[in-house]
Amino acid sequence: MSEAATTKRYKLSFTSGALLMREAVIAAPLYLRERDWSKVRALIEGDNLLQARTVASGQRFAREVVQRLAVLADDEIELLIEASATERGYLLWAAACRRYDLIGEFAEEVVRERFLLLTSTLTYEDFDSFVRTKALWHEELAQIKDSTLQRLRSNVFKMLQEAELLSEARFITPAVLSERVAAVLRARTPSDLRFFPTQQTEGLGGAL
Repeated sequence: MSEAATTKRYKLSFTSGALLMREAVIAAPLYLRERDWSKVRALIEGDNLLQARTVASGQRFAREVVQRLAVLADDEIELLIEASATERGYLLWAAACRRYDLIGEFAEEVVRERFLLLTSTLTYEDFDSFVRTKALWHEELAQIKDSTLQRLRSNVFKMLQEAELLSEARFITPAVLSERVAAVLRARTPSDLRFFPTQQTEGLGGAL
Protein backbone atom coordinates (compact mmCIF):
# COMPACT_ATOMS: atom_id res chain seq x y z
CA MET A 1 0.00 0.00 0.00
CA SER A 2 1.33 3.43 -0.92
CA GLU A 3 2.17 6.13 1.61
CA ALA A 4 -0.59 8.29 0.09
CA ALA A 5 -3.12 5.54 0.72
CA THR A 6 -2.19 5.21 4.38
CA THR A 7 -2.05 8.97 5.13
CA LYS A 8 -4.93 10.41 7.15
CA ARG A 9 -7.24 12.39 4.88
CA TYR A 10 -7.59 16.12 5.40
CA LYS A 11 -10.97 17.50 6.40
CA LEU A 12 -11.83 20.18 3.82
CA SER A 13 -15.19 21.56 4.95
CA PHE A 14 -13.91 25.04 5.88
CA THR A 15 -15.15 26.73 2.72
CA SER A 16 -17.17 29.49 4.40
CA GLY A 17 -17.67 31.34 7.65
CA ALA A 18 -14.06 32.31 8.41
CA LEU A 19 -13.45 32.34 12.20
CA LEU A 20 -17.17 32.28 13.11
CA MET A 21 -16.64 34.80 15.90
CA ARG A 22 -20.29 35.89 16.11
CA GLU A 23 -21.47 32.28 16.01
CA ALA A 24 -19.00 31.23 18.70
CA VAL A 25 -20.25 33.90 21.10
CA ILE A 26 -23.76 32.44 20.69
CA ALA A 27 -22.76 28.78 20.96
CA ALA A 28 -20.22 28.86 23.80
CA PRO A 29 -22.60 29.94 26.62
CA LEU A 30 -25.09 27.29 25.50
CA TYR A 31 -22.41 24.64 25.91
CA LEU A 32 -21.56 25.76 29.46
CA ARG A 33 -25.25 25.38 30.28
CA GLU A 34 -25.90 22.09 28.47
CA ARG A 35 -22.41 20.44 28.51
CA ASP A 36 -23.48 18.58 25.38
CA TRP A 37 -22.50 19.76 21.92
CA SER A 38 -25.25 17.78 20.19
CA LYS A 39 -27.84 19.61 22.30
CA VAL A 40 -26.15 22.93 21.51
CA ARG A 41 -26.36 22.22 17.81
CA ALA A 42 -30.03 21.21 18.10
CA LEU A 43 -30.87 24.40 20.00
CA ILE A 44 -29.08 26.58 17.46
CA GLU A 45 -30.79 24.92 14.53
CA GLY A 46 -34.22 24.64 16.16
CA ASP A 47 -34.43 28.32 17.12
CA ASN A 48 -32.33 29.64 14.21
CA LEU A 49 -30.11 31.37 16.76
CA LEU A 50 -27.58 32.25 14.06
CA GLN A 51 -30.32 34.04 12.10
CA ALA A 52 -29.49 32.15 8.93
CA ARG A 53 -31.42 33.01 5.79
CA THR A 54 -32.11 29.38 4.91
CA VAL A 55 -32.49 26.14 6.83
CA ALA A 56 -29.55 24.61 4.96
CA SER A 57 -27.17 27.48 5.75
CA GLY A 58 -28.32 27.49 9.38
CA GLN A 59 -27.53 23.78 9.66
CA ARG A 60 -24.17 24.23 7.95
CA PHE A 61 -23.03 27.05 10.22
CA ALA A 62 -24.38 25.34 13.35
CA ARG A 63 -22.49 22.17 12.47
CA GLU A 64 -19.31 24.08 11.72
CA VAL A 65 -19.24 26.22 14.87
CA VAL A 66 -20.02 23.22 17.08
CA GLN A 67 -17.31 21.09 15.47
CA ARG A 68 -14.72 23.83 15.94
CA LEU A 69 -15.63 24.73 19.51
CA ALA A 70 -15.73 21.04 20.44
CA VAL A 71 -11.93 20.89 20.09
CA LEU A 72 -11.57 23.45 22.89
CA ALA A 73 -11.37 22.37 26.53
CA ASP A 74 -14.01 23.58 28.98
CA ASP A 75 -11.64 26.16 30.50
CA GLU A 76 -10.93 27.46 27.00
CA ILE A 77 -14.66 27.82 26.34
CA GLU A 78 -14.98 29.81 29.56
CA LEU A 79 -12.05 31.99 28.51
CA LEU A 80 -13.56 32.45 25.06
CA ILE A 81 -16.70 33.97 26.58
CA GLU A 82 -14.93 36.53 28.75
CA ALA A 83 -12.06 37.18 26.33
CA SER A 84 -11.26 40.42 24.58
CA ALA A 85 -11.90 40.50 20.85
CA THR A 86 -8.20 39.89 20.15
CA GLU A 87 -8.00 36.98 22.59
CA ARG A 88 -11.17 35.48 21.12
CA GLY A 89 -9.70 35.70 17.64
CA TYR A 90 -6.57 33.86 18.76
CA LEU A 91 -8.59 31.11 20.47
CA LEU A 92 -10.79 30.61 17.42
CA TRP A 93 -7.73 30.50 15.15
CA ALA A 94 -6.28 27.80 17.41
CA ALA A 95 -9.62 25.94 17.23
CA ALA A 96 -9.57 26.06 13.42
CA CYS A 97 -5.99 24.77 13.41
CA ARG A 98 -6.90 21.89 15.73
CA ARG A 99 -10.03 20.99 13.80
CA TYR A 100 -8.40 21.14 10.38
CA ASP A 101 -4.93 19.64 10.05
CA LEU A 102 -4.43 21.42 6.72
CA ILE A 103 -4.92 24.83 8.37
CA GLY A 104 -2.76 23.88 11.34
CA GLU A 105 0.08 22.70 9.13
CA PHE A 106 -0.15 25.81 6.96
CA ALA A 107 -0.04 27.95 10.11
CA GLU A 108 3.03 26.14 11.44
CA GLU A 109 4.95 25.35 8.27
CA VAL A 110 4.27 28.50 6.27
CA VAL A 111 2.89 31.40 8.35
CA ARG A 112 5.02 30.91 11.46
CA GLU A 113 8.07 29.82 9.46
CA ARG A 114 7.93 32.92 7.25
CA PHE A 115 7.55 35.10 10.33
CA LEU A 116 10.57 33.52 12.04
CA LEU A 117 12.61 33.93 8.84
CA LEU A 118 11.65 37.62 8.80
CA THR A 119 9.68 37.23 5.59
CA SER A 120 6.81 39.58 6.34
CA THR A 121 4.39 38.89 3.50
CA LEU A 122 2.01 36.02 2.78
CA THR A 123 0.61 35.45 -0.70
CA TYR A 124 -1.97 33.22 -2.33
CA GLU A 125 0.90 31.51 -4.13
CA ASP A 126 2.37 30.55 -0.75
CA PHE A 127 -0.86 28.71 0.01
CA ASP A 128 -1.12 27.13 -3.44
CA SER A 129 2.49 25.93 -3.27
CA PHE A 130 1.85 24.46 0.19
CA VAL A 131 -1.23 22.59 -1.09
CA ARG A 132 0.64 21.29 -4.15
CA THR A 133 3.32 19.87 -1.89
CA LYS A 134 0.78 18.23 0.42
CA ALA A 135 -1.07 16.83 -2.60
CA LEU A 136 1.89 14.50 -3.23
CA TRP A 137 0.76 12.53 -0.16
CA HIS A 138 -2.93 13.46 -0.07
CA GLU A 139 -5.04 12.29 -2.99
CA GLU A 140 -8.00 14.35 -1.77
CA LEU A 141 -5.99 17.52 -2.40
CA ALA A 142 -4.82 16.38 -5.81
CA GLN A 143 -8.44 15.84 -6.84
CA ILE A 144 -10.11 19.05 -5.64
CA LYS A 145 -11.50 21.48 -8.18
CA ASP A 146 -9.83 24.85 -8.71
CA SER A 147 -12.99 26.56 -7.45
CA THR A 148 -12.82 24.59 -4.20
CA LEU A 149 -9.14 25.41 -3.76
CA GLN A 150 -9.94 29.08 -4.26
CA ARG A 151 -12.66 28.95 -1.58
CA LEU A 152 -10.38 27.15 0.87
CA ARG A 153 -7.56 29.60 0.25
CA SER A 154 -9.80 32.64 0.49
CA ASN A 155 -11.33 31.45 3.75
CA VAL A 156 -7.96 30.70 5.37
CA PHE A 157 -6.72 34.19 4.52
CA LYS A 158 -9.96 35.67 5.85
CA MET A 159 -9.49 33.70 9.08
CA LEU A 160 -5.97 35.06 9.44
CA GLN A 161 -7.21 38.60 8.93
CA GLU A 162 -10.10 38.20 11.39
CA ALA A 163 -7.63 36.77 13.93
CA GLU A 164 -5.47 39.89 13.43
CA LEU A 165 -2.57 37.76 12.21
CA LEU A 166 -2.55 39.16 8.67
CA SER A 167 -3.12 42.69 7.44
CA GLU A 168 -5.32 43.54 4.46
CA ALA A 169 -2.09 44.16 2.53
CA ARG A 170 -1.11 40.57 3.51
CA PHE A 171 1.68 41.43 5.88
CA ILE A 172 2.02 38.90 8.69
CA THR A 173 1.08 40.53 12.02
CA PRO A 174 2.93 39.20 15.08
CA ALA A 175 0.64 37.64 17.66
CA VAL A 176 0.78 39.43 21.02
CA LEU A 177 -0.64 36.80 23.33
CA SER A 178 -2.01 37.58 26.77
CA GLU A 179 -0.61 35.33 29.48
CA ARG A 180 -3.92 33.55 29.97
CA VAL A 181 -4.24 32.71 26.27
CA ALA A 182 -0.57 31.75 26.02
CA ALA A 183 -1.05 29.48 29.03
CA VAL A 184 -3.87 27.44 27.48
CA LEU A 185 -1.98 27.19 24.20
CA ARG A 186 1.18 26.00 25.97
CA ALA A 187 -0.84 23.43 27.92
CA ARG A 188 -1.29 21.40 24.74
CA THR A 189 1.25 18.78 23.62
CA PRO A 190 2.73 19.80 21.29
CA SER A 191 2.20 23.45 22.18
CA ASP A 192 -0.36 25.31 20.10
CA LEU A 193 1.96 28.30 20.06
CA ARG A 194 3.24 26.69 16.88
CA PHE A 195 0.15 27.98 15.07
CA PHE A 196 1.06 31.62 15.65
CA PRO A 197 3.56 34.12 14.25
CA THR A 198 5.32 34.74 17.54
CA GLN A 199 8.78 34.45 19.07
CA GLN A 200 7.25 33.04 22.26
CA THR A 201 8.27 29.53 23.24
CA GLU A 202 7.12 27.07 25.90
CA GLY A 203 8.60 28.97 28.81
CA LEU A 204 7.74 32.49 27.76
CA GLY A 205 4.53 34.47 28.27
CA GLY A 206 3.39 37.77 26.87
CA ALA A 207 1.17 40.71 27.52
CA LEU A 208 -1.79 41.99 25.52
